[in-house]
Amino acid sequence: MFERDQIRERLRHIGLYVAALAKWLVLSIAVGTLCGGIGAVFHLGVHYAAQTRLSYPWLLWCLPLAGLAIVGSYKLMGTEGMGTNDIIDAVHEDKRLPILLLPSIFLGTLLTHLCGGSAGREGAALQIGGTIGQRVGRLLRLDDQDLRVATLSGMAACFSALFGTPLTAVIFAVMGISIGTLYHTALLPCLMSALAAFGVSLALGVEPTRFTVAVPEIAASGFFRVLILSVLFALVSILFCNFIHNVERWMQRKISNPWVRVVAGGLAIIALTYLVGTRDYNGAGMEIITAAVEQGTAHPAAFLLKLLFTAITLAAGFKGGEVVPSFFVGATVGCVAAPLVGLPAGFGAALGLVSVFCGATNCPVASVFLSVELFGSEGLWYFALACGISYMLSGYSGLYSSQTILYSKLKARYINVHVNSHPAGPDREERERETAEHT
Repeated sequence: MFERDQIRERLRHIGLYVAALAKWLVLSIAVGTLCGGIGAVFHLGVHYAAQTRLSYPWLLWCLPLAGLAIVGSYKLMGTEGMGTNDIIDAVHEDKRLPILLLPSIFLGTLLTHLCGGSAGREGAALQIGGTIGQRVGRLLRLDDQDLRVATLSGMAACFSALFGTPLTAVIFAVMGISIGTLYHTALLPCLMSALAAFGVSLALGVEPTRFTVAVPEIAASGFFRVLILSVLFALVSILFCNFIHNVERWMQRKISNPWVRVVAGGLAIIALTYLVGTRDYNGAGMEIITAAVEQGTAHPAAFLLKLLFTAITLAAGFKGGEVVPSFFVGATVGCVAAPLVGLPAGFGAALGLVSVFCGATNCPVASVFLSVELFGSEGLWYFALACGISYMLSGYSGLYSSQTILYSKLKARYINVHVNSHPAGPDREERERETAEHT
């Protein structure tokens, strides 16, 4: 009898793992397929919008009208003020995501790109994917903990579909919400959904983002030069995040009415475009990023102009994301600065792209994976060093204020603070740690 009970208990235990695998297999295929299809349509839509804007330059003058349409649609759909931070909160706090957020961010981002706003597309990807993941999880009647994993799997799937970087998408999802920990339970669901979405997007004609870059030989002098550049990239990532947040706060304080604010921002982008005499800073700017990495060419002031265009666009209320602009800023800074320390301009652009992304998102491991998926593994050691330095020196600034940093960047101790909540000072860290312990 005793042996029979042991066998029954062992079989029951095995059954739990089989049921969990089946559950996540069903959810991952569903989420990955949906996110792959919608993500591919979104990618193609943004590409078509950008090409249409180039063919009809007068569309830039429609930017204020597009802004009014965006504000109106968000109010109509009850999603006003929602963004990527709400997706992160859905993982931290089981916040419910309205399904209408999906069409809101989808249409808002398309209009922004069509009429010349400066923004990326990954913010939309995370919002679309997170919303789909949570919705599928609710349809499957998952509990609170599993709904959070479903949200993460959707984020990974849509990011993978848009950029063609499934491993980066997975690590970004499972490590980018709470910096310093890894959601091990979410690893397999995120991986399966990201791979499924990647496969669907490829089948629908979305080419993965890849660059060709010449990597210098591995040498001590090379590491020293990369170290110098990485300090610069960390400072640029701090500038990037703080400038975007400060412009947003300033515009909201000065122009509290969202209708007026979006029109003012649209007019400012039009004026800036004609002032600088080029449209390189409208839209996502992937052509400029490609030229910096593969041809080693970039205007010395390109990163500052892109930062200004992006900050005004997002602060005014237009939709998109900050990650591709961070690629632009990092690539152009690295392209200009690398020859000054004896490194090839294209390789410096690749380093800058990954390092500024790392400092802005506080995701060093995802950034290392990103370097491999975008540029290949040849320069992995250099990229890993650059990401490590950028992560440490960027302090506690970041793009997403709902992110939490669980462990100090200065000492191996638990602090559990929100990004952008305080400077990287040991005294403040100690107070935060004590507060967390008492709580």
